Amino acid sequence: MSRRGCLLFLLLIANVGFSQEVKEEQQYIFEATPFQGSVILHNTDISHLITEHPTGLILGYSRKTFGGQEWEQLYNYPDIGASFVYQDTHNTTLGETYGLFAHFNFYFLKRNLQLRVAQGIAYATNPYDRIDNFRNNAYGSKFLSTTYLMLNYQKERIFRGLGVKAGISIIHYSNANVRAPNTSTNTLAFNAGLIYSLGTNEPDYVKREKVKVVEPFRYNVALRGGVNESDNIGAGQYPFYIISGYVDKRVGRRSALQAGTDIFFSNFLKELIEFQSIAFPENNVSPDTDYKRVGLFIGHELFINKLSITSQLGYYVYYPFDFEGRVYNRMGLKRYFGDKWFGEISLKSHAAAAEAVEFGVGVRL
Repeated sequence: MSRRGCLLFLLLIANVGFSQEVKEEQQYIFEATPFQGSVILHNTDISHLITEHPTGLILGYSRKTFGGQEWEQLYNYPDIGASFVYQDTHNTTLGETYGLFAHFNFYFLKRNLQLRVAQGIAYATNPYDRIDNFRNNAYGSKFLSTTYLMLNYQKERIFRGLGVKAGISIIHYSNANVRAPNTSTNTLAFNAGLIYSLGTNEPDYVKREKVKVVEPFRYNVALRGGVNESDNIGAGQYPFYIISGYVDKRVGRRSALQAGTDIFFSNFLKELIEFQSIAFPENNVSPDTDYKRVGLFIGHELFINKLSITSQLGYYVYYPFDFEGRVYNRMGLKRYFGDKWFGEISLKSHAAAAEAVEFGVGVRL
């Protein structure tokens, strides 16, 4: 899922969206965490690529929060940071990857259990090439979207500022059919490493009274677009456009429920319809079949300060051409600018089969 510019967007969130309302001493954590694991066989098409156990290294820094803004207390004072991940698959076909991420660390069990959620962009050293590397059907492009989740038991300041962490990670690489092929990989790894806490005096956590949020129904319009390619390698990249309208209702400080409709103008389907009408006449696909689709969806939005995380589940009510089934889902990141306008990056899929990475703008009235 190649998201050129996605990392800059996320770093903007981390550095601009979370400026402190209350002056406080800044506390940072630095880490070096080696890992070793296995590529999960999520699709038999990549079975020939699973030959060795990948190894790698996670380097990162995180800034602690102590309640300078109200949202920090709501999420148990998470960390905000950036990380670098190097992975060697020890498979000459897949090669190596280098990734840059923005991340959140969430804490549980008296802040000893840490869950990291990270999103970024990665560079693959040996992507698919129809002549030189035709066996790599996992990575269709040099630049990939990458996500990793890391669950660690962490103990800080065991000796002065030095501490340890150990746990498991799942690292995902894909390009969301921006370019075919795009089978993707998922690495399940065990990791253990060292952490160093910079600073000696940890401030007290700011405690605030809970503020009840009451809002009327809000109306949203979003325009999304991008480029993608069908699963036919070499078919070419085509632009797509999506018009979305939906209503949402806040059901608490953190959440809102959504319901609405999408209209899809996916030009890659034009090429796919024409291809199937010629190459597979037994499918009885007419070259004049409409490529547009209309879907209805329900969703949820999780608010974290000016950032929010959206999840939607939809069903095509207008579906003239069969592509991956009638049910679709979308996961996205939104960044609000003021009270109404927002920018968005989202991934649209059919179950685990990604169709497109979407860049959008919208207004919430």
